[in-house]
Amino acid sequence: MLRVPSLAVAMMASCLVATELHAQAGARRAAPSTRAIAEMSLTFADTAAQRAAGKPALVRIDYGQPHLRGRKLLTDSLVPMGKVWRLGANAATLFTTDVDLTIGGKDVAKGRYVAQLLPEPSGWTLILQQETTGAAQVNVAPYDAAKDYARIPLTATTVATAQESLAITLVPGTAPGPQKGALTIAWGTVHLKVDWMVR
Repeated sequence: MLRVPSLAVAMMASCLVATELHAQAGARRAAPSTRAIAEMSLTFADTAAQRAAGKPALVRIDYGQPHLRGRKLLTDSLVPMGKVWRLGANAATLFTTDVDLTIGGKDVAKGRYVAQLLPEPSGWTLILQQETTGAAQVNVAPYDAAKDYARIPLTATTVATAQESLAITLVPGTAPGPQKGALTIAWGTVHLKVDWMVR
């Protein structure tokens, strides 16, 4: 029978505990929400030469992407009905456009905006407020209706299969003429849509 001195056993146990504690302290954890970007590039589409010569114009939405993780969407703690919601997680959602747009019949000049959402039983509204700091990230401020630049009604539908993560997309159309498409917002069983067009 092999006998290990008690001092050696104590040292081995101490090393194992230290290794476990180091692994726990240094373990990486995922943040509860992520960051996502929807970006669309608009170029001159008439000829290859025009596409090469022209700098693309961008329409971009930068937002915190929350996940349901077993929670219900339309609750006071997540997306409260009848109250302006920051449309995402953590920092404010930034909507930036290099071109003048018409979104849901409302003219939106090129610039940078904080986007928010107002869910109501009578319909959902996208709210844009001008953002002038130019900061990479903007903190969420208490909502002030006096700062509204545009209130854009959204078409809401309910889908059968819940979407785990908030997704905002800019879908370009393919019809000839002025560039147009759809902006969609989907989370849980809620799907929101509004048409946009370059002016």
